Amino acid sequence: MSDQVTGSQLLAAASKTLTKAGVPDAARDARKLFAFASGVAAGRLTLILPEPVNDAVKTRFDALIARRSRFEPVSHLTGTRAFYGRDFEVTKDVLDPRPETETLIEAALRDPFARVLDLGTGSGCILVTLLAENPKAVGVGGDASAVALTVALRNAQRHGVDDRATFVQSDWMAAIKRRFDLIVANPPYIAADEMAGLSRDVREWEPRMALTDEADGLSAYRTIIKQAGDALIPGGRLMCEIGSTQGHAVAELMIRAGLRHVGVIPDLDGRDRVVTCQMADFDQDTPR
Repeated sequence: MSDQVTGSQLLAAASKTLTKAGVPDAARDARKLFAFASGVAAGRLTLILPEPVNDAVKTRFDALIARRSRFEPVSHLTGTRAFYGRDFEVTKDVLDPRPETETLIEAALRDPFARVLDLGTGSGCILVTLLAENPKAVGVGGDASAVALTVALRNAQRHGVDDRATFVQSDWMAAIKRRFDLIVANPPYIAADEMAGLSRDVREWEPRMALTDEADGLSAYRTIIKQAGDALIPGGRLMCEIGSTQGHAVAELMIRAGLRHVGVIPDLDGRDRVVTCQMADFDQDTPR
């Protein structure tokens, strides 16, 4: 044993270490990492805290706390992140799934779809979730990063939808040759001059190409909206996650492109989070 150090003592010391390093929510992170190092469910952690901690667990936990002190995300340390009730593998090569992205999932599921395209799929959390929630649908995940696509494929396999998912290396829709009734995207929307204001967890550890377009934060939307007409069927929907201040600008891009039923959907905190629109039906604008 490690001089009979208990879990409670180790946890208290780790929380102080993280707090001193400037890590926010230090106690929460320490608990998550101690549960992971101990191999127990987080909900059962209280049961083992009074127990002495063996050397192997202490060594694992100390290493995790050292890494977290350098602001490496908890998800990178544990290898997974929860999203819409499922655990997804994450690595340094993909954007961490975030709770606000669940707003996009909810919006997409409001109407039926049979073929979905997820642009900039990253971990695949959006595509895999939509296919898991809609067992009759098939989908394609596109990403410019081949490494990200391997993570997405593993997540599709993890959740049993890999027989209905195809992954394509593509610069947005450049290599996509099919048509869809739903296109979803969570593109890089942080402007270059906003990067310095991001938390260290995000700025230093998540893939930069998934965060910023190195410009005004709207470049990806311009491309996606321009290409959408060639990839959506008549009446098909396009839904994009946005930064909280971009609702009006992205909606205007969609309107100018001739897309219909443009709307902005807030997240649970009341911030603009998703802009949605629809291709015109043949019977509205196109002669039969």
